[in-house]
Amino acid sequence: MTTRYVSAGRTVTGKVRKHNEDAILIRDEVGLWVVADGLGGHSAGDYASTMIVERLAALPRTGSVFDFIETIEDTLVQINADLLQTAATRGVDLIGSTVVVLVHDRNFMLCGWVGDSRAYCFEDNRLRQITRDHVHGGEDDITHFGATPAPPQAGSGVLTRAVGAEEQLFVDWVIADNRPGTEFVLCSDGINKEMSDVELDGECRRNQQPQDLIVSLFELALSRAGRDNISAVVVRLQE
Repeated sequence: MTTRYVSAGRTVTGKVRKHNEDAILIRDEVGLWVVADGLGGHSAGDYASTMIVERLAALPRTGSVFDFIETIEDTLVQINADLLQTAATRGVDLIGSTVVVLVHDRNFMLCGWVGDSRAYCFEDNRLRQITRDHVHGGEDDITHFGATPAPPQAGSGVLTRAVGAEEQLFVDWVIADNRPGTEFVLCSDGINKEMSDVELDGECRRNQQPQDLIVSLFELALSRAGRDNISAVVVRLQE
C-alpha cells in the first residue's frame, strides 16, 4: 500500500496591503510544502520569504527523511545568517520571515516552523493546530480572530522567533500521522486573522479536496477585512 497525496496552494496580497510579502512552495515530487510570511516591509519581506522558498525549492531529496530534514534545517540556518548580514549591510533593523514546512514520509509526516505561520491537521473529522505560534501573549493574542477582549499583555502578539531575527535559529518540529484521508493546512497569519479555528474546521468538513478548500478559504478571507497577505497550502493524503 502506498499513500499518495494531492495538494493545492495560493497566495494573494489581500485588501489592505499594497504588496505581497508571502511566498509558498509546492514540491509534490519530493513531498515538501512551505509557506513563508516576510517581515520588515516591502522589498525586505519579499526578499526574505522569496529566499526561503527559492532555496528550499532547489534542495535535492536523497537519503533518509532525516537527512532531508537536516538539509532543510541547515538551509534555514544559512538563510538566517544571510538575512542578518543583508540587514546590517542595508542599515535596517530586520529583514526576516516566518516559515512553516511540511515533509512527507511513508511512515509519518514531519512539520517544522519558525514564527506564527501555522500548520493544521484535519483527521478523524476534527481539526487541530499542530504548530504553536512563537508569539508573546499565547493563544489569547489579540491579533487573532475572535480573541478574548481582555486587556492585552505587554508585547502581546509580538513574534518571539523568526528567520533573520536572531544570531541563532531554532526550528521546532512535530511528527504527525499520515493515514489516508488526513489533510494538512499550512497558512500565514493572514488566514487566522480573518477566521476562527471553528470556521476553518467547518470549511475542512465541507471541502474534502485541496483545491476546493483553497477556493473556499480565500473566498471567506477576502469577504472580510483582508488585513494582511493571505497564503495557504493544503495537502491531502490518499491511497
